[in-house]
Amino acid sequence: MKIVKNTDNAVLKDKSEVSDKEAEEAFRTILRWIGENPNREGLLETPRRVTKAYKEYFKGYNQEITSELLKTFGDVNGYDDMVLQKNISVQSHCEHHMAPIIGVAHVAYIPKKRVVGLSKLARVVEVYSKRLQTQERLTMQIAKSLMDGLDAHGVAVTIDSTHQCMTMRGIKKEKATTITNYFLGKFKDDLSFQNRFLKHISDNN
Repeated sequence: MKIVKNTDNAVLKDKSEVSDKEAEEAFRTILRWIGENPNREGLLETPRRVTKAYKEYFKGYNQEITSELLKTFGDVNGYDDMVLQKNISVQSHCEHHMAPIIGVAHVAYIPKKRVVGLSKLARVVEVYSKRLQTQERLTMQIAKSLMDGLDAHGVAVTIDSTHQCMTMRGIKKEKATTITNYFLGKFKDDLSFQNRFLKHISDNN
């Protein structure tokens, strides 16, 4: 099983030295630090629940983009135009404040001779989203993994999201959104493909 070229920063894979119990104790410490009593009835199970939730929020660290995940199909009668999937939900966390990043991704690729199952595009978005991220790096990771894994003529990725690190704290601009784009192959070299992609994703009817 081929593992698609890793586009991450270095990631610690061996977490065996940190147990769930230690994580729960860390959350109890945080509860005390903010001025709460972790022993009161309403908070007794909170450290366990938060530990369980974090496993879901950051499950991408335990997942790889593999050739099996990106299995392609050749029975498409020579289809060689853009394949676009819009409005893939993005739920991530920023690496600076561990605050949620909520938005959508639009992903397109131009196949050579084979196409990938549509759910796999959303799966790639999810794997990289479920890690501490910057939106810029997340956009690039999705694009590069698909370009490498699909051996495509081109890949385009746009993410449009809100960052709660700036809507709920700090500058507190609740309506601010952030858009990032990354283009590879024909989407970068041929503006006709890039413009078609941008037109399609701007039309949400």
